[in-house]
Amino acid sequence: MKLIEKPAKFITEVNQEMSKVSWPTYEELKDSTVIVIVLSLLLVAFIFASDWILTHILKLIF
Repeated sequence: MKLIEKPAKFITEVNQEMSKVSWPTYEELKDSTVIVIVLSLLLVAFIFASDWILTHILKLIF
């Protein structure tokens, strides 16, 4: 293959594969984003509470 044919073939194959992709709808994307944000905030709250509790327990011991 020539130097110019390889990138052209690659771009053609990428376009073919991208046409097979099942893209989410706006509603699916919005719902997934909300779930990720809420779960991230819950994880942050859990880690913060765990850290705060363990810090105070260790202060009582030492």
